[in-house]
Amino acid sequence: MRDMGHREDLLVGAKRALYEKGYANITARDIVAASGTNLASIGYHYGSTKALLTAAMISSMEDWGEAIGRALSEPDADAGAEPMLRFWRRVIRSVQADRQLWLASVEALTQSEHDPALRAQLAAGVHEGRKGMTALVTGRPEDELEEATVRTVGAVQMALMSGVVTQWLTDPVTAPSAEEVVAGIRALGGGPVLGQ
Repeated sequence: MRDMGHREDLLVGAKRALYEKGYANITARDIVAASGTNLASIGYHYGSTKALLTAAMISSMEDWGEAIGRALSEPDADAGAEPMLRFWRRVIRSVQADRQLWLASVEALTQSEHDPALRAQLAAGVHEGRKGMTALVTGRPEDELEEATVRTVGAVQMALMSGVVTQWLTDPVTAPSAEEVVAGIRALGGGPVLGQ
């Protein structure tokens, strides 16, 4: 049964190395050091370092999806705030708390250009993400959503989230607050802007 343990140890070690060093800088020796296994284990359990890193990226994306789900559904201290403001506060808190997972998601996107399995996993995640975003914005269960609504409301909400997250990952000092994001959304839609 130790073989199954080595397989899991390798995956955990590869994910740890991914968060600490980034995909492009990881070596097989880094994974072995982080996992407490040996070089031969990588080939035996995954076939190659690249295959192990793909598995680590996919597992990281699953972790990221779970972290986002928790962050967006958590009860928060500002429960009296309007839903859109609560949503953006939760997103920003998640970026601050789970920075390495968010960075891994960005890196997974760039690596997926050269990895069909990773790309397929990300594409499925994007579709599910659109549905989740639509459900959050509309307050309707995912299984009751029309595809046209998912492809409009969900896609735009995801695009906004990606842009805000990119700003927070790049320069958290000048990244927009939740209040500023909401004010910007309202200004774009012609609605009332917070503070005016």
